[in-house]
This record gives sequence, structure tokens and C-alpha cells, in this order.
Amino acid sequence: MQEQSTHPRGTMRRKEREITDRAEIDSIIYSSKVMHLALSDNNTPFLVPLFYTYDGTSLYFHSAKAGTKIEIIKRNNNVCFEITTDHGVIESDKACDFEAKHRTVIGFGKALFVESEEEKINALNRIVARFTDKKFEFPKANLNSTTVIRIEIDLLKGKKHGF
Repeated sequence: MQEQSTHPRGTMRRKEREITDRAEIDSIIYSSKVMHLALSDNNTPFLVPLFYTYDGTSLYFHSAKAGTKIEIIKRNNNVCFEITTDHGVIESDKACDFEAKHRTVIGFGKALFVESEEEKINALNRIVARFTDKKFEFPKANLNSTTVIRIEIDLLKGKKHGF
């Protein structure tokens, strides 16, 4: 993973809001349930909310084998993602001075299709475990009709306001 200063999108304007502690960035990723994945196809943006899991270095999500997101990733696997938690409103006496309270992570990376059945099952188990303690089996038919994608993260940036 690149340092912020060497990545083209690595500089944050509001330094007082920047989160540089990796443990705090990881806690935001672990505590939220939904990420927003941004893709680009022929200069047309595409954004989709997804359930995910995180292993400390990569993010994983699952999908059907076909669809817009899959087709875009096949053509351009550069991705950006946003994960936010603890969001709210910071009120003000002036209309234009209301602000967003949040802890947010923005990341950049490459989306790669998981081919290994073992890695696929591990990722699916980790995604499900974020929502329930139930244990599940994944029949071959389900595994064959499900795509798991790993995002190899190039850069993570954290930001907070109102804390």
C-alpha cells in the first residue's frame, strides 16, 4: 500500500480532520456494514452500495456473475470506495454552516476476481459473519453462480469531523 504523499490522490486539504492512525482507519472499516464502490466505464461513473468484509489488507464483496458492475470491472478494475460510520448533523444558527458529522475512509485499489474456492468460501463466511452467528454451507451450485471480488488496496485515507 502506498503512502498518501506518493499516491496521486494522497493529499488532504483539511489536515485537522485527517485520520493518520491506521488502527482508527481499520476500526471505521470494521464497524461499518456497507461500502460504496465507485467504478468508471468510458468516463461514465457508476456507484453501488455493497456488503463487504475486510481482512486487514483487502476488502471482499460478492455479486452475481453478470451485471453492470461485473462488466465494468472486467474492462477497468481500478476502483475507489467509501466507508462511513458515526454520521450525523452538526447544527448551526446559520443555514449554510450546518456540517456533516462523520468518520470516513476513502480508498483506492484494484478489483480482482477470486478464483480459489477456498478463498471464495472464506470471504463469503466472513461477510455472513458480520450479520449473524449462524453457520452456513455453500453448495457447489451457489458457489458456481456467485462471484467474489477482492479489492487489493493501494491507498486508504481517513477523515473525521465532529469528534
